[in-house]
Amino acid sequence: MKLITRNTDYALRSICYIARSKNIVTVDELVKQLGVPRPFIRKILQQLNKKRVLDSFKGQGGGFKLRTPPGKIYIIDIMRIFQGQVVLNTCFFKKDVCPNKNRCALRKKLRLIEENALKQLKQITIASLI
Repeated sequence: MKLITRNTDYALRSICYIARSKNIVTVDELVKQLGVPRPFIRKILQQLNKKRVLDSFKGQGGGFKLRTPPGKIYIIDIMRIFQGQVVLNTCFFKKDVCPNKNRCALRKKLRLIEENALKQLKQITIASLI
């Protein structure tokens, strides 16, 4: 189980870099500074622009800048953009319905772990990472 996927990792690193720079940042600069492959970073930045996390500027001197202050961007929201709903507590049987689902002691313990993890993730902002 991966808590943070590659795309989420690249997105978080990009957002942190852009937040630290406080200026418009080009794709070329992000590729060079973060070592992220150009096709991945372009796709990620486009998604962040579409979801209104970043503003994009075209033409000479164009690039990306944060639309929202770093203190108002939560990593759980970035995770949801790239990973969908964050769920840590899924049944091991996947497609099969577990007959013990409501009485499963492990599931109850995992639900508590998931609730705590999500609570913690909801408190982490980009500002706290930079």
